Amino acid sequence: MRLVVRLPNWLGDIVMALPALRAVRAHWPDAHLAVAVPRAFAPLADVAGVDAVVPLVPARGWRDRQAAAADAAALAGGRFDAALLLTNSYGSAWLARRAGIPERWGYGGNLRSRLLTRAVPRPRRRARDVRHHARYYGRLVEALGCRVDAYQVRIDVPAAWRAAAARQLAARGVGEGDPIVAFAPGAAYGSAKRWPPALVAAVIARVARDLHVVPVLVGTPADRSTAQAIHAALAADTRLGVGCGRVVDLVGETDLPALAGVIARARAFVSNDSGAMHLSAAAGTPVVAVFGPTDEQETAPLGPHVIVRSQVWCRPCLRRECPLDHRCMRTIDPAAVYLAVANFVGGVRTS
Repeated sequence: MRLVVRLPNWLGDIVMALPALRAVRAHWPDAHLAVAVPRAFAPLADVAGVDAVVPLVPARGWRDRQAAAADAAALAGGRFDAALLLTNSYGSAWLARRAGIPERWGYGGNLRSRLLTRAVPRPRRRARDVRHHARYYGRLVEALGCRVDAYQVRIDVPAAWRAAAARQLAARGVGEGDPIVAFAPGAAYGSAKRWPPALVAAVIARVARDLHVVPVLVGTPADRSTAQAIHAALAADTRLGVGCGRVVDLVGETDLPALAGVIARARAFVSNDSGAMHLSAAAGTPVVAVFGPTDEQETAPLGPHVIVRSQVWCRPCLRRECPLDHRCMRTIDPAAVYLAVANFVGGVRTS
């Protein structure tokens, strides 16, 4: 059998889908197993134990005819017997049908059941046994006869990815023996998920001063304004700036392999609820995850982590933008985040 699994569109969701993908591989060990995934995340699929990757064109919705035609042609070229859709959209089911894939499996709903040859009843999204995204994906593959053995993820970061990160760090004066702690201050979901830059700066300053490690900022080009705000906070407050002369800024400068390499090098990783947070936990680097409007019961990392949150009445609201005063993030104490980092780094003064 030639089977293609349509992975989710976002980095964090892809990582959370890996236990389900692992179960599919175990259930059909002799199948030719491919994954279809947005092109930017195709390198991640290469380390997920699959036989082939179908990179998809970034689309502006399912009505993007040019992208849809390219993706349908790519899927048709794989001559797949079946498509397993971990995405919920109508568009992904329509695309599999347009590609001529005879068997199409996935959750029903969103008017797409008629496009599927096997539509699995979609569970209530916040039901206790499927509340975490990984278990939601797991429920689907289990309905197809696959058994999910564990909801943990471990990605072995290839040596070439580590070397790419080492070159970028070395170009900024960070040697192989210099310990680093990485910070991902952005979040694609919306501004409500971002811990205020001034509070991130407070942790960066103390990490550099007290733990004697090099803070490294990472993120996408969309996170550059957040990184600039962190630099401004460090420059404006002389109390923060002490010992922070070596903050390395790689925001917008790493592709996925280099980002994974930086993460694998780090002693700890500080992040909002983001794709980078999930990638770090999967790579085995301990995560200090700052949660505000999103629900840690739905998207907690599937690897070593500590969650830091504030117990305010309005969270989790799941909003992209805060309609109030952003109290769920503003009231998170930088000292709590620092202590979690210090415990992961180990053997340092924490008072």
